[in-house]
Amino acid sequence: MPSDTGTPSSPFLERKLATILSADVAEFSRLMSEDEEQTLRTFRGHKQVFESVVAMHNGRVFNTAGDAILAEFKSAVEAVRCATDIQTALRTRNDQLPPNRQVRFRIGVNLGDVLVQGQDLLGDGVNVAARLQTAAEPGGVCISGSVHEQIRNKLSLTFQSLGERSYKNIAQPVRTFSVIESEGGVVLPSPKAPESPRVAKTVGIAAAIVVLVAGSYWAYTKIALNNPQPPQEQLTTAQSQPNTPAAQPSVDNPPASTAALNPAPVPGSVPSGLAPAAKPAGTAHKPTLTPAAPRDAQAIPAAPVPSSASRASAVPTQVPARGPYDGAFEGQVCLEATPKEAERCFHGMAIVAGNRISGKWPMGRDTGVTMFLAGDVSPAGDVKMQMHSEKADGSRIITANFTGWIHDNNLDATGKLLMGRGAFLRWHRNAHPSMAPANPS
Repeated sequence: MPSDTGTPSSPFLERKLATILSADVAEFSRLMSEDEEQTLRTFRGHKQVFESVVAMHNGRVFNTAGDAILAEFKSAVEAVRCATDIQTALRTRNDQLPPNRQVRFRIGVNLGDVLVQGQDLLGDGVNVAARLQTAAEPGGVCISGSVHEQIRNKLSLTFQSLGERSYKNIAQPVRTFSVIESEGGVVLPSPKAPESPRVAKTVGIAAAIVVLVAGSYWAYTKIALNNPQPPQEQLTTAQSQPNTPAAQPSVDNPPASTAALNPAPVPGSVPSGLAPAAKPAGTAHKPTLTPAAPRDAQAIPAAPVPSSASRASAVPTQVPARGPYDGAFEGQVCLEATPKEAERCFHGMAIVAGNRISGKWPMGRDTGVTMFLAGDVSPAGDVKMQMHSEKADGSRIITANFTGWIHDNNLDATGKLLMGRGAFLRWHRNAHPSMAPANPS
């Protein structure tokens, strides 16, 4: 007989395998310290959206504490799809707020063994999910390797491996992946992948070589400016040459090194600092460079200015913008009246992410019937989608095709059931009280 706490009376604790979604709000302490009431109102609205999307994916919120939310899923695929849909829906709400007042969740998802204690779940399976959320960027999703193995061939997502990471109070390193693009092409914030030791070593060696070359060049320039004497090799060569009138040092014919640095000005000619020295008659053409100013007035050459092409190549690639219609939509789906039946309406909901629209929700309590919706959204806002209901055994009951468009935060569509009965819907983005914007205009 079960005990009062809801746990089994057996000395053995109940265990099960579950996918855990853990989420908390980034910078929640700062947001509360700046404006407690506004932060709390925004968080409550976000939390209602969060719980609605969890229910839509057959999940269960089993624990909340402060700004943290824990949810359980029977399917790793549904858990990750739910996490990306939550971030897409909440991004739409946050866009209505100033950047420093946005309430953004970080989400971690883990598949592992958990302990059952009444309605609560405990154990490493939960703890790892909570640690994974700390690796996610605000508005982003991180998953464990166990989840990645289950979903990599089942969802159209793009992942980035963050390698094996060690987390506080977790005995073994956890293979960690970040979702960088969700279904529909929505880009999610993602942390930078760590460099491999080999790459880091190569970069370090390259940096050391650059520093060594730059230092050598600076030292050589300094010595050359302070001691403008010809190298010993040149002096030895000059001394070994036969004495000629041009090579004899005198007041009127100074040594070659001095003449090269301080040529005598020629009346009417361009100053030697701006042009090569004149070529002596009867000698082969050997252009010599003359300094622009005396050595005591020269400065070390300035570093070269990068060209416009190199500057352009250094600009980071921009992250693609999200879809203009992204968000959570819900409202009534109505079947038109017929001579034999009155008009009948029921509640529906869907998530728009990029060029895709999808939804899933139960048809009332204890009916065993689930509604499914899937379709496409064009850049102009045109929508084509199909809606159908299924029994628990997978058999379909109702199928309808809809066409419509998204405008002014509304989704309007009309369609027909396969048997010919007309249907229509007018959904609103966050129009239901549970999905209302934080700052309604």
